[in-house]
Amino acid sequence: MTIRRIRELAEVGVPGAAIGIIAGVVVGVMSLLAGFPVGWAIAGVLTLGVPLAVLGMAYGALVGLGYVRPGTFALAALLWLVGFPLSRLAHETFTPVVLGGQPTPPDDILTFLAFQGLVSMGFAVGFVWMFERITPPWLVNIKDHNPAAEQVYARYAQYAAVVWETRERRRARRSVRLADRHATADAPGASPDGPRDPASRRSRAIPGTRSAAAPGCPARRALTARP
Repeated sequence: MTIRRIRELAEVGVPGAAIGIIAGVVVGVMSLLAGFPVGWAIAGVLTLGVPLAVLGMAYGALVGLGYVRPGTFALAALLWLVGFPLSRLAHETFTPVVLGGQPTPPDDILTFLAFQGLVSMGFAVGFVWMFERITPPWLVNIKDHNPAAEQVYARYAQYAAVVWETRERRRARRSVRLADRHATADAPGASPDGPRDPASRRSRAIPGTRSAAAPGCPARRALTARP
């Protein structure tokens, strides 16, 4: 792989890196709101935002190489299942180092990684949601000079066309069902109060049977006969 190709893929991965940095900034802001010093919040942005940005750019590179298709989630979930817990471990361990202290890893690393693995699923969902909304406009800006971006943009355009056609087919089927329903309701002889009683339908379907409400029914004549 040439240097030029690496640069093209890195440029495609810029939205993923931006999402990672945004996540680090959010953690820093939450640290300030929790009462931590400003230096601790800035160090947290670096120790968490940088690993997340690297992983986000790696995801964008995988998209550029064609390993990840638009609208899919499996590879993103796998990437963040491994990458997010390790990023959080680096955040917990090396934030004091940035401030001149000693590394402070969690007491129970395995439990910590397992819990962060659960959290990573939610992060992966949010990451994919944001990535697929900010990446197409970015690709429009760079596809003229970046062949990798042009290929990724073509895949996104094809995916958008498929989604649009599927939605239109569902809308058309729904319209046909509604039209059939209205036509059945407006048909001559249709009951305005809805479907008849199932017992009356069965009585009409069985030859030789009459409803008790029919004028010629013997039961009705017996009930209405005067003594």
